[in-house]
Amino acid sequence: MKKQIKIEEKIKKFEKVIQVSGDKSISIRCILLASQAIGKSKIYNLLESDDVINALKSIKKLGINYKKFKNYYEINGYGLSGYDTKKKIKIDAGNSGTLARLIMGLLIDSKKKVTILGDKSLSSRDFSRVTEPLKRFGANIISQKKKLPVEIKGSEFLRPIQYEEKIGSAQCKSAVMLAALKTPGTTKIRAKKSRNHTELLFKEIGIPIKVLSNSNHDYIELRGLTNFKSFDYIVPGDISSCAFFIVLTLLGNKSKLRIKNININSSRTGIIKILNKMNAKIKYLNKRKYKGEQIADILIESKKNLIGINCPKNLNSSAIDEFLVIFLVAAKAKGISVFKNLGELNQKESPRLNIAVNFLKKIGIKVKRKNDDIKIYGKPNLVLDGNYLIKNFRKDHRVLMMSCVAALTFGGKWKISDSDSINSSFPKFFHIINKLGANIN
Repeated sequence: MKKQIKIEEKIKKFEKVIQVSGDKSISIRCILLASQAIGKSKIYNLLESDDVINALKSIKKLGINYKKFKNYYEINGYGLSGYDTKKKIKIDAGNSGTLARLIMGLLIDSKKKVTILGDKSLSSRDFSRVTEPLKRFGANIISQKKKLPVEIKGSEFLRPIQYEEKIGSAQCKSAVMLAALKTPGTTKIRAKKSRNHTELLFKEIGIPIKVLSNSNHDYIELRGLTNFKSFDYIVPGDISSCAFFIVLTLLGNKSKLRIKNININSSRTGIIKILNKMNAKIKYLNKRKYKGEQIADILIESKKNLIGINCPKNLNSSAIDEFLVIFLVAAKAKGISVFKNLGELNQKESPRLNIAVNFLKKIGIKVKRKNDDIKIYGKPNLVLDGNYLIKNFRKDHRVLMMSCVAALTFGGKWKISDSDSINSSFPKFFHIINKLGANIN
Protein backbone atom coordinates (compact mmCIF):
# COMPACT_ATOMS: atom_id res chain seq x y z
CA MET A 1 0.00 0.00 0.00
CA LYS A 2 1.33 3.42 -0.98
CA LYS A 3 1.86 6.09 1.66
CA GLN A 4 -0.77 8.22 -0.09
CA ILE A 5 -4.02 6.60 -1.15
CA LYS A 6 -6.75 7.76 -3.52
CA ILE A 7 -10.50 7.26 -3.16
CA GLU A 8 -12.60 8.56 -6.03
CA GLU A 9 -15.95 6.79 -5.74
CA LYS A 10 -18.44 5.84 -3.04
CA ILE A 11 -18.78 2.25 -1.98
CA LYS A 12 -21.64 0.34 -3.62
CA LYS A 13 -24.23 -1.89 -2.00
CA PHE A 14 -22.81 -4.95 -0.25
CA GLU A 15 -23.96 -7.87 1.90
CA LYS A 16 -21.05 -9.68 3.53
CA VAL A 17 -19.71 -11.57 6.54
CA ILE A 18 -16.25 -10.56 7.78
CA GLN A 19 -13.85 -11.06 10.67
CA VAL A 20 -11.52 -8.37 11.97
CA SER A 21 -8.17 -8.74 13.73
CA GLY A 22 -7.66 -9.62 17.40
CA ASP A 23 -8.25 -7.00 20.07
CA LYS A 24 -5.18 -4.81 20.50
CA SER A 25 -5.77 -3.98 24.17
CA ILE A 26 -6.10 -7.65 25.10
CA SER A 27 -3.22 -8.75 22.82
CA ILE A 28 -0.75 -6.46 24.61
CA ARG A 29 -2.05 -7.39 28.05
CA CYS A 30 -1.75 -11.11 27.24
CA ILE A 31 1.86 -10.68 26.13
CA LEU A 32 2.86 -8.78 29.26
CA LEU A 33 1.11 -11.16 31.66
CA ALA A 34 2.47 -14.24 29.85
CA SER A 35 5.96 -12.76 30.24
CA GLN A 36 5.46 -12.77 34.03
CA ALA A 37 3.78 -16.19 34.32
CA ILE A 38 5.61 -19.41 35.12
CA GLY A 39 5.77 -21.67 32.06
CA LYS A 40 4.72 -21.54 28.42
CA SER A 41 1.59 -19.57 27.56
CA LYS A 42 -0.15 -19.93 24.21
CA ILE A 43 -1.95 -16.91 22.70
CA TYR A 44 -4.18 -17.50 19.68
CA ASN A 45 -5.45 -14.84 17.24
CA LEU A 46 -2.86 -12.36 18.49
CA LEU A 47 -3.08 -9.08 16.59
CA GLU A 48 0.01 -8.82 14.37
CA SER A 49 0.31 -5.04 14.24
CA ASP A 50 3.29 -2.78 14.94
CA ASP A 51 2.08 -2.01 18.47
CA VAL A 52 1.77 -5.68 19.37
CA ILE A 53 5.03 -6.69 17.67
CA ASN A 54 6.73 -3.96 19.71
CA ALA A 55 5.33 -5.60 22.85
CA LEU A 56 6.90 -8.91 21.80
CA LYS A 57 10.22 -7.19 21.05
CA SER A 58 10.09 -5.51 24.47
CA ILE A 59 9.75 -8.74 26.45
CA LYS A 60 12.50 -10.27 24.30
CA LYS A 61 14.84 -7.46 25.41
CA LEU A 62 13.92 -8.31 28.99
CA GLY A 63 15.03 -11.92 28.52
CA ILE A 64 11.69 -13.55 27.72
CA ASN A 65 11.65 -15.87 24.70
CA TYR A 66 8.70 -16.37 22.40
CA LYS A 67 7.99 -18.46 19.30
CA LYS A 68 5.47 -18.05 16.51
CA PHE A 69 3.64 -21.18 15.43
CA LYS A 70 0.99 -21.57 12.72
CA ASN A 71 -2.00 -20.69 14.92
CA TYR A 72 -0.53 -19.16 18.06
CA TYR A 73 2.39 -17.47 19.81
CA GLU A 74 4.13 -19.26 22.66
CA ILE A 75 5.69 -17.13 25.41
CA ASN A 76 7.99 -18.72 27.99
CA GLY A 77 7.82 -16.86 31.31
CA TYR A 78 9.87 -17.29 34.47
CA GLY A 79 7.60 -15.69 37.04
CA LEU A 80 7.38 -12.23 38.60
CA SER A 81 11.17 -11.98 39.00
CA GLY A 82 11.86 -13.37 35.52
CA TYR A 83 12.89 -10.20 33.70
CA ASP A 84 16.64 -9.85 33.12
CA THR A 85 17.41 -6.23 34.06
CA LYS A 86 21.02 -6.69 35.20
CA LYS A 87 22.15 -4.33 32.46
CA LYS A 88 20.80 -1.06 31.09
CA ILE A 89 18.04 -1.60 28.52
CA LYS A 90 16.19 0.60 26.07
CA ILE A 91 12.64 -0.34 25.10
CA ASP A 92 10.96 1.28 22.09
CA ALA A 93 7.16 1.34 22.46
CA GLY A 94 6.71 2.90 19.02
CA ASN A 95 3.24 4.43 18.83
CA SER A 96 1.68 2.40 21.63
CA GLY A 97 0.63 4.22 24.78
CA THR A 98 -0.79 0.95 26.12
CA LEU A 99 2.58 -0.79 25.88
CA ALA A 100 4.61 2.14 27.20
CA ARG A 101 2.43 2.74 30.23
CA LEU A 102 1.69 -0.85 31.18
CA ILE A 103 5.25 -2.15 30.91
CA MET A 104 6.39 0.63 33.25
CA GLY A 105 4.33 -1.01 35.97
CA LEU A 106 6.23 -4.29 35.52
CA LEU A 107 9.59 -2.53 35.71
CA ILE A 108 9.34 -1.00 39.19
CA ASP A 109 11.66 -3.75 40.49
CA SER A 110 14.27 -3.49 37.69
CA LYS A 111 17.86 -3.89 38.87
CA LYS A 112 19.36 -1.45 36.36
CA LYS A 113 17.96 1.55 34.51
CA VAL A 114 15.40 0.80 31.81
CA THR A 115 14.60 3.58 29.33
CA ILE A 116 11.17 3.70 27.63
CA LEU A 117 11.18 5.41 24.23
CA GLY A 118 8.46 6.11 21.68
CA ASP A 119 7.87 7.66 18.28
CA LYS A 120 7.27 11.38 17.76
CA SER A 121 3.54 11.11 18.42
CA LEU A 122 3.86 9.04 21.60
CA SER A 123 6.69 11.25 22.86
CA SER A 124 4.37 14.25 22.82
CA ARG A 125 1.91 12.69 25.28
CA ASP A 126 1.68 13.21 29.05
CA PHE A 127 3.14 10.30 31.04
CA SER A 128 2.98 11.90 34.48
CA ARG A 129 -0.44 10.34 35.07
CA VAL A 130 1.43 6.99 35.20
CA THR A 131 4.87 7.93 36.50
CA GLU A 132 3.54 9.75 39.56
CA PRO A 133 1.64 6.80 41.07
CA LEU A 134 4.48 4.42 40.14
CA LYS A 135 6.93 6.58 42.09
CA ARG A 136 4.77 6.07 45.16
CA PHE A 137 5.54 2.34 45.05
CA GLY A 138 9.20 3.28 45.62
CA ALA A 139 10.54 3.10 42.05
CA ASN A 140 13.03 5.69 40.82
CA ILE A 141 11.58 7.35 37.72
CA ILE A 142 12.95 10.28 35.72
CA SER A 143 11.28 12.00 32.77
CA GLN A 144 11.75 15.36 31.08
CA LYS A 145 8.68 17.61 30.93
CA LYS A 146 6.41 14.66 31.89
CA LYS A 147 7.05 13.00 28.51
CA LEU A 148 9.10 10.18 26.99
CA PRO A 149 11.82 9.12 27.28
CA VAL A 150 11.17 7.82 30.79
CA GLU A 151 13.93 6.17 32.83
CA ILE A 152 12.98 3.58 35.46
CA LYS A 153 15.20 1.97 38.06
CA GLY A 154 13.57 -0.31 40.58
CA SER A 155 13.87 -0.43 44.33
CA GLU A 156 14.40 -3.28 46.78
CA PHE A 157 12.00 -1.54 49.17
CA LEU A 158 8.75 -1.49 47.24
CA ARG A 159 5.50 -0.90 49.11
CA PRO A 160 1.79 -1.17 48.26
CA ILE A 161 -0.17 2.04 47.74
CA GLN A 162 -3.69 3.40 47.78
CA TYR A 163 -4.46 5.04 44.43
CA GLU A 164 -7.37 7.01 43.05
CA GLU A 165 -7.70 7.04 39.25
CA LYS A 166 -9.87 10.05 38.40
CA ILE A 167 -9.71 10.25 34.60
CA GLY A 168 -11.26 6.97 33.47
CA SER A 169 -8.00 5.72 31.94
CA ALA A 170 -7.62 1.95 31.71
CA GLN A 171 -3.92 2.42 30.91
CA CYS A 172 -3.24 4.29 34.16
CA LYS A 173 -5.28 1.84 36.23
CA SER A 174 -3.62 -1.18 34.58
CA ALA A 175 -0.10 0.19 35.06
CA VAL A 176 -0.77 0.45 38.80
CA MET A 177 -2.33 -3.02 38.86
CA LEU A 178 0.73 -4.55 37.18
CA ALA A 179 3.05 -2.70 39.55
CA ALA A 180 1.04 -4.07 42.48
CA LEU A 181 2.08 -7.58 41.43
CA LYS A 182 5.67 -6.71 42.35
CA THR A 183 4.98 -5.39 45.86
CA PRO A 184 4.38 -7.07 49.22
CA GLY A 185 1.02 -6.42 50.85
CA THR A 186 -2.24 -5.21 49.32
CA THR A 187 -2.64 -2.32 46.87
CA LYS A 188 -6.06 -0.61 46.86
CA ILE A 189 -7.42 1.26 43.82
CA ARG A 190 -10.50 3.44 43.42
CA ALA A 191 -10.90 3.92 39.66
CA LYS A 192 -13.34 5.84 37.53
CA LYS A 193 -15.08 3.43 35.14
CA SER A 194 -12.94 2.31 32.19
CA ARG A 195 -12.03 -0.87 30.29
CA ASN A 196 -11.72 -3.84 32.62
CA HIS A 197 -9.74 -6.29 30.47
CA THR A 198 -6.87 -6.33 32.98
CA GLU A 199 -9.17 -7.23 35.88
CA LEU A 200 -10.80 -10.03 33.89
CA LEU A 201 -7.44 -11.46 32.82
CA PHE A 202 -6.17 -11.36 36.41
CA LYS A 203 -9.22 -13.35 37.57
CA GLU A 204 -8.94 -15.89 34.76
CA ILE A 205 -5.26 -16.67 35.30
CA GLY A 206 -5.48 -16.89 39.08
CA ILE A 207 -4.02 -13.60 40.32
CA PRO A 208 -5.50 -12.67 43.74
CA ILE A 209 -7.83 -9.75 43.01
CA LYS A 210 -11.06 -8.41 44.47
CA VAL A 211 -13.29 -6.02 42.51
CA LEU A 212 -16.39 -4.21 43.79
CA SER A 213 -18.25 -1.89 41.45
CA ASN A 214 -20.94 0.74 41.36
CA SER A 215 -22.22 2.79 38.41
CA ASN A 216 -19.27 5.22 38.48
CA HIS A 217 -16.27 3.50 40.05
CA ASP A 218 -14.47 0.19 40.54
CA TYR A 219 -12.81 -0.64 43.85
CA ILE A 220 -9.90 -3.02 43.36
CA GLU A 221 -7.72 -4.83 45.89
CA LEU A 222 -4.58 -6.70 44.76
CA ARG A 223 -2.21 -8.82 46.81
CA GLY A 224 1.31 -8.81 45.36
CA LEU A 225 4.23 -11.25 45.17
CA THR A 226 2.01 -14.18 44.18
CA ASN A 227 3.34 -16.08 41.17
CA PHE A 228 0.85 -17.44 38.65
CA LYS A 229 0.95 -20.20 36.06
CA SER A 230 1.06 -19.96 32.28
CA PHE A 231 -2.23 -19.82 30.42
CA ASP A 232 -3.86 -20.24 27.01
CA TYR A 233 -5.99 -17.46 25.52
CA ILE A 234 -7.90 -16.88 22.27
CA VAL A 235 -7.97 -13.13 21.61
CA PRO A 236 -11.45 -12.01 20.44
CA GLY A 237 -12.04 -9.53 17.61
CA ASP A 238 -11.47 -5.84 18.30
CA ILE A 239 -14.59 -3.65 18.48
CA SER A 240 -12.42 -0.57 17.89
CA SER A 241 -11.40 -2.02 14.54
CA CYS A 242 -14.88 -3.14 13.55
CA ALA A 243 -16.28 0.34 14.44
CA PHE A 244 -15.16 1.65 11.04
CA PHE A 245 -17.05 -1.11 9.21
CA ILE A 246 -20.10 -0.54 11.41
CA VAL A 247 -20.27 3.10 10.35
CA LEU A 248 -19.36 2.31 6.73
CA THR A 249 -22.37 -0.02 6.58
CA LEU A 250 -24.70 2.24 8.56
CA LEU A 251 -24.04 5.22 6.26
CA GLY A 252 -23.90 3.09 3.11
CA ASN A 253 -26.44 2.21 0.44
CA LYS A 254 -28.85 -0.60 1.40
CA SER A 255 -25.98 -2.69 2.74
CA LYS A 256 -25.80 -5.41 5.37
CA LEU A 257 -22.80 -6.70 7.30
CA ARG A 258 -22.14 -9.37 9.91
CA ILE A 259 -18.87 -9.10 11.83
CA LYS A 260 -17.96 -12.31 13.64
CA ASN A 261 -16.46 -13.01 17.08
CA ILE A 262 -16.23 -9.48 18.49
CA ASN A 263 -15.54 -8.63 22.12
CA ILE A 264 -18.66 -6.82 23.38
CA ASN A 265 -17.38 -6.17 26.90
CA SER A 266 -19.69 -3.49 28.32
CA SER A 267 -16.70 -1.20 28.89
CA ARG A 268 -16.13 -1.14 25.11
CA THR A 269 -19.61 -1.00 23.55
CA GLY A 270 -20.31 2.71 23.91
CA ILE A 271 -20.38 3.06 20.12
CA ILE A 272 -23.23 0.52 19.80
CA LYS A 273 -25.26 2.22 22.54
CA ILE A 274 -24.69 5.67 21.03
CA LEU A 275 -25.52 4.66 17.45
CA ASN A 276 -28.66 2.82 18.51
CA LYS A 277 -29.78 5.98 20.31
CA MET A 278 -29.28 7.73 16.94
CA ASN A 279 -31.86 5.37 15.38
CA ALA A 280 -29.48 2.68 14.13
CA LYS A 281 -30.57 -0.94 14.42
CA ILE A 282 -27.39 -2.79 15.42
CA LYS A 283 -27.89 -6.29 16.84
CA TYR A 284 -25.85 -8.93 18.62
CA LEU A 285 -26.05 -12.54 17.43
CA ASN A 286 -24.57 -15.75 18.88
CA LYS A 287 -23.75 -14.18 22.26
CA ARG A 288 -21.50 -16.20 24.56
CA LYS A 289 -18.94 -15.80 27.33
CA TYR A 290 -15.21 -16.52 27.11
CA LYS A 291 -12.84 -16.12 30.07
CA GLY A 292 -14.96 -13.36 31.55
CA GLU A 293 -15.39 -11.47 28.26
CA GLN A 294 -18.68 -11.25 26.33
CA ILE A 295 -18.31 -12.30 22.68
CA ALA A 296 -20.86 -11.98 19.85
CA ASP A 297 -21.36 -11.42 16.14
CA ILE A 298 -22.50 -7.90 15.26
CA LEU A 299 -25.17 -7.35 12.59
CA ILE A 300 -25.46 -3.92 10.93
CA GLU A 301 -27.76 -2.64 8.20
CA SER A 302 -27.73 0.69 6.37
CA LYS A 303 -30.13 3.18 7.93
CA LYS A 304 -31.71 6.39 6.77
CA ASN A 305 -33.44 8.81 9.14
CA LEU A 306 -30.60 8.86 11.67
CA ILE A 307 -31.17 11.42 14.41
CA GLY A 308 -28.88 13.63 16.47
CA ILE A 309 -28.00 12.77 20.04
CA ASN A 310 -27.34 14.52 23.31
CA CYS A 311 -24.67 11.97 24.15
CA PRO A 312 -24.71 10.81 27.80
CA LYS A 313 -21.33 11.57 29.37
CA ASN A 314 -21.29 8.19 31.08
CA LEU A 315 -20.76 6.58 27.64
CA ASN A 316 -17.59 8.55 26.89
CA SER A 317 -15.06 6.11 28.34
CA SER A 318 -16.64 3.11 26.60
CA ALA A 319 -16.49 4.85 23.20
CA ILE A 320 -13.31 6.89 23.56
CA ASP A 321 -11.53 5.28 20.58
CA GLU A 322 -14.62 5.37 18.37
CA PHE A 323 -15.72 9.01 18.55
CA LEU A 324 -14.06 9.94 15.27
CA VAL A 325 -16.47 7.73 13.31
CA ILE A 326 -19.38 8.51 15.63
CA PHE A 327 -18.90 12.15 14.57
CA LEU A 328 -19.36 11.06 10.93
CA VAL A 329 -22.75 9.63 11.84
CA ALA A 330 -23.65 12.88 13.61
CA ALA A 331 -22.68 14.76 10.43
CA LYS A 332 -25.28 12.75 8.48
CA ALA A 333 -27.98 12.72 11.18
CA LYS A 334 -31.01 14.99 11.40
CA GLY A 335 -30.68 17.68 14.05
CA ILE A 336 -27.93 18.71 16.43
CA SER A 337 -25.67 16.26 18.24
CA VAL A 338 -24.04 17.31 21.50
CA PHE A 339 -20.93 15.66 22.97
CA LYS A 340 -19.39 16.82 26.25
CA ASN A 341 -16.24 16.31 28.29
CA LEU A 342 -14.16 14.89 25.43
CA GLY A 343 -10.79 16.33 26.46
CA GLU A 344 -9.37 12.80 26.74
CA LEU A 345 -9.56 12.57 22.92
CA ASN A 346 -6.66 15.02 22.75
CA GLN A 347 -4.53 12.67 24.88
CA LYS A 348 -4.55 9.98 22.18
CA GLU A 349 -2.12 9.33 19.29
CA SER A 350 -3.01 12.78 17.98
CA PRO A 351 -5.19 15.64 19.30
CA ARG A 352 -8.27 13.88 17.94
CA LEU A 353 -10.88 16.34 19.15
CA ASN A 354 -9.06 19.21 17.43
CA ILE A 355 -8.61 17.15 14.27
CA ALA A 356 -12.25 16.03 14.20
CA VAL A 357 -13.57 19.60 14.49
CA ASN A 358 -11.34 20.78 11.63
CA PHE A 359 -12.21 17.72 9.53
CA LEU A 360 -15.97 18.23 9.89
CA LYS A 361 -15.67 21.90 8.98
CA LYS A 362 -13.58 20.95 5.95
CA ILE A 363 -16.42 18.81 4.58
CA GLY A 364 -19.01 21.54 5.17
CA ILE A 365 -20.45 20.55 8.55
CA LYS A 366 -21.25 23.28 11.04
CA VAL A 367 -19.53 22.64 14.36
CA LYS A 368 -19.52 24.71 17.55
CA ARG A 369 -16.94 23.99 20.18
CA LYS A 370 -16.58 25.24 23.74
CA ASN A 371 -13.56 23.84 25.54
CA ASP A 372 -14.05 20.03 25.47
CA ASP A 373 -17.70 20.13 24.34
CA ILE A 374 -18.88 20.17 20.73
CA LYS A 375 -22.15 20.53 18.84
CA ILE A 376 -22.44 19.00 15.37
CA TYR A 377 -25.19 20.29 13.09
CA GLY A 378 -26.17 17.33 10.92
CA LYS A 379 -26.85 17.35 7.16
CA PRO A 380 -28.95 14.26 6.30
CA ASN A 381 -28.56 14.94 2.57
CA LEU A 382 -24.80 15.49 2.72
CA VAL A 383 -23.11 14.56 -0.57
CA LEU A 384 -19.58 15.70 -1.42
CA ASP A 385 -18.27 16.29 -4.94
CA GLY A 386 -15.10 18.30 -4.32
CA ASN A 387 -11.44 17.40 -3.93
CA TYR A 388 -10.14 16.66 -0.44
CA LEU A 389 -6.54 16.34 0.70
CA ILE A 390 -6.06 14.86 4.17
CA LYS A 391 -2.57 15.24 5.59
CA ASN A 392 -2.29 12.86 8.52
CA PHE A 393 0.77 14.60 9.98
CA ARG A 394 0.64 12.73 13.29
CA LYS A 395 0.24 9.36 11.52
CA ASP A 396 -2.84 8.51 13.56
CA HIS A 397 -4.32 5.23 12.30
CA ARG A 398 -7.83 6.21 13.42
CA VAL A 399 -7.69 9.52 11.55
CA LEU A 400 -6.72 7.55 8.45
CA MET A 401 -9.61 5.06 8.82
CA MET A 402 -12.12 7.84 9.58
CA SER A 403 -11.05 9.64 6.40
CA CYS A 404 -11.54 6.46 4.35
CA VAL A 405 -15.05 5.92 5.74
CA ALA A 406 -15.97 9.54 5.02
CA ALA A 407 -14.71 9.28 1.44
CA LEU A 408 -16.55 6.01 0.77
CA THR A 409 -19.88 7.22 2.20
CA PHE A 410 -20.01 10.97 1.48
CA GLY A 411 -18.42 11.03 -1.98
CA GLY A 412 -15.82 13.36 -3.49
CA LYS A 413 -12.28 12.72 -4.64
CA TRP A 414 -9.84 12.16 -1.82
CA LYS A 415 -6.13 11.89 -1.33
CA ILE A 416 -5.11 10.69 2.14
CA SER A 417 -1.49 10.70 3.31
CA ASP A 418 0.46 8.39 5.61
CA SER A 419 -1.58 5.27 4.96
CA ASP A 420 1.27 3.22 6.47
CA SER A 421 0.03 4.41 9.89
CA ILE A 422 -2.53 1.60 9.62
CA ASN A 423 0.22 -0.88 10.56
CA SER A 424 0.19 0.25 14.20
CA SER A 425 -3.22 -1.27 14.90
CA PHE A 426 -4.99 -2.86 11.91
CA PRO A 427 -2.76 -4.00 9.00
CA LYS A 428 -5.64 -5.91 7.35
CA PHE A 429 -7.93 -2.84 7.13
CA PHE A 430 -7.45 -2.13 3.42
CA HIS A 431 -7.71 -5.81 2.49
CA ILE A 432 -11.05 -6.16 4.29
CA ILE A 433 -12.53 -2.88 3.09
CA ASN A 434 -11.66 -3.68 -0.54
CA LYS A 435 -13.36 -7.09 -0.11
CA LEU A 436 -16.54 -5.13 0.63
CA GLY A 437 -16.26 -3.44 -2.74
CA ALA A 438 -14.19 -0.34 -2.06
CA ASN A 439 -11.56 0.66 -4.58
CA ILE A 440 -8.71 2.06 -2.50
CA ASN A 441 -5.37 2.26 -4.23
